[in-house]
Amino acid sequence: MDIINDLLKTFTSTVSGLWPQPSEKPDLIDGKLRPCPGTPNCVCSERSGSPEWIEPILFKPMKPGDAWNHLKTVVDDMGGVVRSDKDNYIWSTFTVPLFGFVDDVEFRLDNDSGAIQVRSSSRLGFSDLGVNRSRVEDIRRRFTGKEC
Repeated sequence: MDIINDLLKTFTSTVSGLWPQPSEKPDLIDGKLRPCPGTPNCVCSERSGSPEWIEPILFKPMKPGDAWNHLKTVVDDMGGVVRSDKDNYIWSTFTVPLFGFVDDVEFRLDNDSGAIQVRSSSRLGFSDLGVNRSRVEDIRRRFTGKEC
């Protein structure tokens, strides 16, 4: 079974190199996560009232630093790669197996509300068949210890 997993990883890694890289590293805009482009392959917790809105990840009663470290562990356990880790912002990437599509997943630690704001978006295409929304919900379940 390890041989098959290794072959899949190699194939996915090779294919993912064919897809475009972002022209610049994702980052905060005016202290908040970037808005979604209006396509159904993006969700963001900072734009309530829009179709792409998703609930943020609540971390209270955890301390902010503990929550931030726990989030990084969850991302790593799910196969994500943290590309940038600043004071209150993380940019990570997840590669969709087999096809090699890369999705950008960003987090902002919001101490005032006791939440981690999140944005998950595909780099290519129009629809992701709900992959980004499902990923954020999975991150939330794992973060709160409610894996199904």
